[in-house]
Amino acid sequence: MCRTLNCLKETKPESSDKGKWFYSKGLEKVAVKETSISKVNGEKGKLIYRGIDITELVEKSCFEEVAFLIYNGHLPTREEYREFCKQLKNFGFINEKLIDFIRTIKDIEDYMDILKIVVSYIGSFDKSDGKLLNKALKLVAMMPVILSFAYRIKNALELIFPDESLSHAGNLYYMFTGEKPDEVVERILDAALILHAEQGMNASTFSALVISSTMTDIYSAISGALGCLKGPLHGGANREVLDMFDKIGSPKNVKKYVEDAIAKKKKIMGFGHRVYKTFDPRALILKKFAMELQGKYNSPYLEIALEMEKEVLDKLGKKSIYPNVDFYSGIVYDMIGFPREVFTSLFAVSRVVGWTAHIIEYRCENRIFRPTSIYTGPTELKYIPFEER
Repeated sequence: MCRTLNCLKETKPESSDKGKWFYSKGLEKVAVKETSISKVNGEKGKLIYRGIDITELVEKSCFEEVAFLIYNGHLPTREEYREFCKQLKNFGFINEKLIDFIRTIKDIEDYMDILKIVVSYIGSFDKSDGKLLNKALKLVAMMPVILSFAYRIKNALELIFPDESLSHAGNLYYMFTGEKPDEVVERILDAALILHAEQGMNASTFSALVISSTMTDIYSAISGALGCLKGPLHGGANREVLDMFDKIGSPKNVKKYVEDAIAKKKKIMGFGHRVYKTFDPRALILKKFAMELQGKYNSPYLEIALEMEKEVLDKLGKKSIYPNVDFYSGIVYDMIGFPREVFTSLFAVSRVVGWTAHIIEYRCENRIFRPTSIYTGPTELKYIPFEER
């Protein structure tokens, strides 16, 4: 059978099969559920959460309010907002037993692996039949604490516990760096969390849904999503963008790097998206933030990035290859003091909102995922004993 079938090509079933199936490599153009959580318009470069454009949310809202919106489908009243923020702060408490457990795994190199292990560990003790939303909020609240504590334990630093006077983004920065953020840093980190909170049916969200569709616990589903996000073609790309910039070294070397990559058909990290056929709106916002921060932090990466964007668009823009969210997010995180080994984990700290929202939405009319595969191997072979092989 042809291995390069076009998307959604109908395939004739064998006589023993009933109905029809469709083959789509990578499930491109295949819808697996209906959702009212978010919509990506790849042609126009738009992303909306519950009907509101992401650009407006970044400008006018905050992470806590956006998380409420994603879970509940409407913006909160003042009282609902206060109660939601109170819940997040309460759920963010980590006891000594969990801290001791994090200490036992501090030698694990990748923070994404630490997050996976700790999330599974928490799930092994949570046997309650409580609301799925409360368990989701517990994960949203605990993820920044887990990441910050893991980082400080690995680096022999004093643990910094959450400050109730700070926002979700402010506490993330405070617990991780040990310093309270200034207004600009807190605003930009808050915006980055909003931008990464949800993005439709991407690989990690789909992975979470597949796992959750078996009616297992939410912690198992999020652990699987974390493993998926870790991949370099998904959330792991933002740290690889800075690695690429290090190899390039200077804006004057960008042109040759891009030309060589195109000639050798190598992927240029931070460019291209399966859905967006124009600028990723999140990339445009993060680019703006990077330029705003440049006066204070003078990152050597921004000049390389701007030159690379120009070169790639000049050569590949006609193929709809534009910068994606990973291209500028690493620069912003690097500027405000986060090391690249936690970039993907910062992605996860935010995306856990989208993962859990889709899990809750799908659970209402749950159906276990069970696609098929198209067998292309032989069918009439006979077993050959060892002595005859």
